[in-house]
Amino acid sequence: MTTDAIHFYEPAQGHGLPHDPFNAIVGPRPIGWVSTRGADGVANLAPYSFFNAFNYTPPIVGFSSVTYKDTVRNIEATGEFVWNLATRDLAEAMNQTCAAVGPEVDEFALAGLTPVASKLVNVPRVQESPVTFECKLSQLIRLTSAAGEPTDSWMVFGEVVGIHIAKHLLKDGVYDTANAGHILRGGGPADYFTVGPEQLFKMYRPR
Repeated sequence: MTTDAIHFYEPAQGHGLPHDPFNAIVGPRPIGWVSTRGADGVANLAPYSFFNAFNYTPPIVGFSSVTYKDTVRNIEATGEFVWNLATRDLAEAMNQTCAAVGPEVDEFALAGLTPVASKLVNVPRVQESPVTFECKLSQLIRLTSAAGEPTDSWMVFGEVVGIHIAKHLLKDGVYDTANAGHILRGGGPADYFTVGPEQLFKMYRPR
């Protein structure tokens, strides 16, 4: 492409567009629908759009929280959290847990979801979610700029110590991603995407 066909900007100077394109370009992204329990025992459930998996053995997942929210505070206090798969059927309920409410509010009740006890951590899972990961905190990092200046974002990494999978999603022992109903976060104020069989193609590594 020629130079005049490219929109270039330095993020520190602003993007000059109606909406920041950064998170639309790095996407769609898995949703970190994270449940925690505060030191006071109150359950919390919130979605995070900066989420992914980072290691096989042990399995490690992580998410970034822009500002030090209740979720981060709870994880720092207890060392535990649960990731719950957000699916198309649960999209509206997941969106309800985005509400800006105080730490005394239980988002499970707010969104009409059923908390169910985990096996290895003292944090409830979303019963309606077909896949959940029980996690123990491995690292909590405050992100910095290239110049070493601290940002107001916090990266949480957790080791997955227990995994729950609905049996109907195991086809001959293989997890059926294409038919699980995953939803993913896009950019803009409201864009989400689904995953389905029509997007599936296979490509094996070179030998």
